Amino acid sequence: MKILTAAEMREVDRRTIEAGIPGIVLMENAGHRVVEFLAGRFAPLGEQRIVVLCGKGNNGGDGLVIARQLHTRFRAASLHVVLLAEPGELKGDAAANLAMLLAAGGTVEREIPVAARAATLLVDALLGTGVSGAATGRMLQGIREINHGFPLATVVAVDLPSGMPGDSGEPAGEFARADYTVTFTAPKVAHAMPPNCDHTGELMVGAIGSPPELYADVWLALLEPAMFRELLAQRARAGHKGTYGHVLVVAGSRGKTGAAAMTGLAALRAGAGLVTVASAESAIAEIASHAPELMTEPLRETESGSIALNADLKALAQGKNVVAVGPGLGRAPQIATLVQALAEAFEGPMILDADALVGKVSGRASRIRILTPHPGEMARLTGKSTAEVQTDRIGVARTYATAHGVTLVLKGQRTVIAFPDGRVWINPTGTPAMGKGGSGDILTGMIAGLVAQFPERADQAVASAVYLHGLAGQLGAQALGEKCLMPSELLQYLPDAMEGCAHVPHRV
Repeated sequence: MKILTAAEMREVDRRTIEAGIPGIVLMENAGHRVVEFLAGRFAPLGEQRIVVLCGKGNNGGDGLVIARQLHTRFRAASLHVVLLAEPGELKGDAAANLAMLLAAGGTVEREIPVAARAATLLVDALLGTGVSGAATGRMLQGIREINHGFPLATVVAVDLPSGMPGDSGEPAGEFARADYTVTFTAPKVAHAMPPNCDHTGELMVGAIGSPPELYADVWLALLEPAMFRELLAQRARAGHKGTYGHVLVVAGSRGKTGAAAMTGLAALRAGAGLVTVASAESAIAEIASHAPELMTEPLRETESGSIALNADLKALAQGKNVVAVGPGLGRAPQIATLVQALAEAFEGPMILDADALVGKVSGRASRIRILTPHPGEMARLTGKSTAEVQTDRIGVARTYATAHGVTLVLKGQRTVIAFPDGRVWINPTGTPAMGKGGSGDILTGMIAGLVAQFPERADQAVASAVYLHGLAGQLGAQALGEKCLMPSELLQYLPDAMEGCAHVPHRV
């Protein structure tokens, strides 16, 4: 699902109008989408006590359409339409819809009446994506009323909670908080990225008439199962272990055997045909004890128990379809040299995580390199602070991916997947329950297992691993609680996540 910046949305609207659909029709369609949602989610609407707060711009115009339709179609038990602007300030389509509401017998109030405080539904149509800077005056008053003045009301925002910048980032001032948001044509950046996505509530996207081809080449998208569902289809009856790829996991060291084992197990659970875990010789027995399905390869090690520089990884990688390297390797001085040499020698897809995220690794069309840093590791790769990375997750990931020719998976709330060609996909799944050591090792293994099966569709494989990883976490948290879920238990809920995504769209 494409994501639009505020500027891109304005351009789509402009081109739609130029193509022959008048702006007032787009506004009518937007209002109708919101009313459809209200009627479906809060039926019977005739029994609701509803307040519609409108501003002077196009967002307020949408609100006036909503108010007219509620008045003429549903005859709500109580409907208060409050315009926090002078009627003369409304222009164009918004002014026309004010006139139509009045002509239909509706009434508009200039202040919020005491009776409206008992509202069960509040429609926020004060400010949309055109907001610039902090809200002031009556708009600021309205935002504060939304947040504190209606104790019984469910808040439904039109397009975007008022005061929130459409392109994400920290709001310049106060903003409304919504339980639901109905946006139009496509999600905006604020709907997809923290901190703002935490305050938009459940998101619905409604079509209002803009042809999808007007924004087909947009580089930013929200990840959804339809983008990878074909990878979860039933396997051919003639499939065998050689069909589904052989993953080599180079991971672990003395005292860090769990990371290697979880990575290998995740690759198997994701569907890889064969998995070999290579690690320091003293770690192998413990790694092998986690599952008999894991093949193991002992490597020469240093006195401290990490893989030695003279371990022959190049020879070991021969015949493997995918290499995953990094979890639990440790940060001994020789590790960077080992990783660099392996990355230069291995021609197949390679996933680099954790302790393998050292030095400069570049990819090219024939050599897929997938990096999976958390924000701290991303800061180390770029020379930025962690705060700088978190402030511009999309930009930092995209810049690094395009500059180095790699696929970059920047982990965290709303994991960002950036591709070498500039595309960026944002993952909506996940839960704070996954904030434990080992969750990243599971993700690395899942990416490796899926890329091993679908090397010709590596982008989709990475996306499916990230989405399913987060969804398994959500399912596990529902069952066990956010505090109790263990990283290894993500694999217990992965089958349900796969099954749900294989057949029907999953709402998150």
